[in-house]
This record gives sequence, C-alpha cells and structure tokens, in this order.
Amino acid sequence: MWLLSYLAALQALKRKKRFEKQLTQIDGTLSTIEFQREALENSHSNTEVLRNMGLAAKAMKAVHENMDLNKIDDLMQEITEQQDIAQEISEAFSQRIGFSDGFDEDELMAELEELEQEELNKKMTNIRLPNVPSSSLPAQPDRMPGRLPGLSSTAHRSRAASSRRAAEEDDDIKQLSAWAT
Repeated sequence: MWLLSYLAALQALKRKKRFEKQLTQIDGTLSTIEFQREALENSHSNTEVLRNMGLAAKAMKAVHENMDLNKIDDLMQEITEQQDIAQEISEAFSQRIGFSDGFDEDELMAELEELEQEELNKKMTNIRLPNVPSSSLPAQPDRMPGRLPGLSSTAHRSRAASSRRAAEEDDDIKQLSAWAT
C-alpha cells in the first residue's frame, strides 16, 4: 500500500508539473495575443490618423485652389488703407476746435496783461487820497507810549513797513476781486 500511495503521489506530481507547464504556455500565448491585439489597435489608429490627415490635406488644397496670393496681398493692402483712413477720420474728430487755433499764446497773454493794467489804472485814478496835514510833525521823543522796551527804532520801522505792505496787498486784492466780478 505504501507503494500504491507512492505511485499515486508521483502521478499527481507529474500531472501538477504538466499543468504548470501548460499554464506557463497558455500565459505566454495570452501575452502574445494581447501584444498582437495592441499592435492591431495601434495600426488601426495610425491608419485612421493617416486617412484623416490625407482628407485634411485634400480639403486644404481644395480651399487654397481658389486663393491667389496676389489677391490676398491686394486685399491686405486695401484693409490697411481703410484702417489708415479710419484713423485719420478719428483723429480729425478728436482735434480740439476752439479759439486758440491760429493765435499766438504769448500775444494773447500780453494783451490780457495790458487790459488788466488799463483796468487797474482806471481804478487807481478814481481813488481819493486823504488830505495831507500842512503842519509839521512833532519831534520824535526817545520813548513813545506803547513801544516795548528794548525794541530798536529799526525794528519799529520794519514792523510799520510790513503792516503798510500788508494793508497795500489787502487793498490790491480787494481791487482785483472787484475788477474780476
């Protein structure tokens, strides 16, 4: 019995080896078939791409048969000319229209200053000055009331001159304001 089980085990082992060999062969065959299938798909895709490229080339050739490069150049020149005309028209519309065209700016400014001076002269002639006293002024004492001690006479004169200038400027501003209104 031992021998029978040994022979049965040997037969099973041989069958297992045959099946493993068949499995390896079938696996190789399947790999080969899959490789061929992929190659066929690629060939089919390449054929379709080539066919479509041929159709596109024929279509482009048919479209370009009616086109003349000289006509295209002429058309592009016409378009450029029309764009230039449109630009000139646009620039013509956008130019400022006014009184400044044809007038010298310096001459206008000089005329304006002359008119302002004439108006100022007219107003100055209408100004009535106060009467000047005919008696002489009293001598200036060393200390005048209201003067600060230590303030020199030049400082006092400078302050008086600046107040006179401020009053004159106020008068000038008032006159200009009256003239402008």
